[in-house]
Amino acid sequence: QVQFVESGGGVVQAGGSLRLSCAPFGSTSRVSPVGWFRQAPGKEREAVASITTHGRTTYVDSVKGRFSIFRDADTNTVYLQMDNLKPEDTAVYYCKALAGISSWGQGTQVTVSS
Repeated sequence: QVQFVESGGGVVQAGGSLRLSCAPFGSTSRVSPVGWFRQAPGKEREAVASITTHGRTTYVDSVKGRFSIFRDADTNTVYLQMDNLKPEDTAVYYCKALAGISSWGQGTQVTVSS
């Protein structure tokens, strides 16, 4: 089973930046495709960004040009750099392996004030 732990959320004003971390729980040797997701109050969880084992990335249209997903090869930690944040980015953010058996973590809260 592949499990990750999210961190890095917080409260930021519109236009600000945050960097979320998605660190592997347990062994760091296995490289998996990873996705970042978010769920705002009263809304369904949506995919935000993903990165393959070869470093190919995808983004939902609403974050293109503002968010960047990348992986630290040494620690196998996947980051989500979020710039020019908007109030509509407020949500709980989760990361999850996109292959193999994996489960959802606790998530990390991101709150963007206007």
